Amino acid sequence: MAKVVGRNGLVRVGSNTVASVVGFSIDEAMSPIDDTELADTAMTYEAGDTSWTAQIECQWDKADTSGQGAMTIGASISLSVQREGNTSGDETLTGTALITGRSSSNAKGAMVTQSFTLQGSGALTVGAVA
Repeated sequence: MAKVVGRNGLVRVGSNTVASVVGFSIDEAMSPIDDTELADTAMTYEAGDTSWTAQIECQWDKADTSGQGAMTIGASISLSVQREGNTSGDETLTGTALITGRSSSNAKGAMVTQSFTLQGSGALTVGAVA
């Protein structure tokens, strides 16, 4: 089993790498469809529609206008996350997402951070870096 170190990951908005990312997560889900019949003695289901969401945590970089700056509330973006890095063959997850939330945190003795919440619109595609 090959383990992957998190520090090699990256996030892109379109073809632009988002600066100062400290972490991200992708959550995928499926809504099952109840197809239980009257005579059944146990519930049965069929696979339904899928959905996905993402969270991105950054150290705020106001100069990153094409990455962090592009993730404004309501914006529809082309998102690519690469958990392994950017070497040929590394896995990449891509999809269109709406920016549904943005929050900032500022504390004495700490870096200013900015977090983004995204709602996938359409399928999340698994591919590989060319």
